[in-house]
Amino acid sequence: MTMNIVSRDQWLSARKALLAREREVTHLRDQVAAQRRALPWVKVDTPYVFETPDGPRELADLFQGRSQLFVQHFMLTPGSDHICPGCSIMADSVDGARQHFEQADLSFVAISRAPLAEIEPVRRRMGWTFPWVSSAGTSFNYDFGVSFTPEQIKAGEPLYNYGTTPYLEEDVHGTSVFARNEAGDVFHTYSTFARGDEAFISAFAFLDMTPKGRNEEGTMSWVRLHDEYDAPQHKEACCG
Repeated sequence: MTMNIVSRDQWLSARKALLAREREVTHLRDQVAAQRRALPWVKVDTPYVFETPDGPRELADLFQGRSQLFVQHFMLTPGSDHICPGCSIMADSVDGARQHFEQADLSFVAISRAPLAEIEPVRRRMGWTFPWVSSAGTSFNYDFGVSFTPEQIKAGEPLYNYGTTPYLEEDVHGTSVFARNEAGDVFHTYSTFARGDEAFISAFAFLDMTPKGRNEEGTMSWVRLHDEYDAPQHKEACCG
């Protein structure tokens, strides 16, 4: 770690210069957030039916009586024993946050293609209490850009992240936002992928304030499931 040792006055001068840049970023972030809120909506007409612990449920049911729904597209491929560390470090931030954002008219659900019988053991192991449902048997993941067919993967065309990221697997990560009007109609308002999901990983927000930053040798190289940090590292990061 490189250190530049200076006097307190010199540090204060450098800090004030950085503060000016931070303020620029804050104001720009406010502008981008306003532009995001102003995006047009697309009505969701496909009658998706999800497998939940309470039985089959439609997309409108996942709002739990609220008018907004945040979806984490959690990478859990049917029949695979791989649990994505990147999706998991994001999921670790959810339960604390949703105690608050649910009071501001926002519900949360994680959705994976794996069947509920494969989802529930992972949820219990990780200690998560947020709703997590299965989109098995539906086109939901494919329609919202987080699952790809073998033919699409073989073709190698850049389909992920609005065609900007040449990374295709059976399942990839992302987040989507939906809104529901008083008539019960559901609309898609926003989706983000790839590094767009970093905004929801609270651990990164802490690390970004420190001299070592994220302290990576590669993208998310040290990230593991939260119950595996004491075990030997034996798998490559899946979100590189």
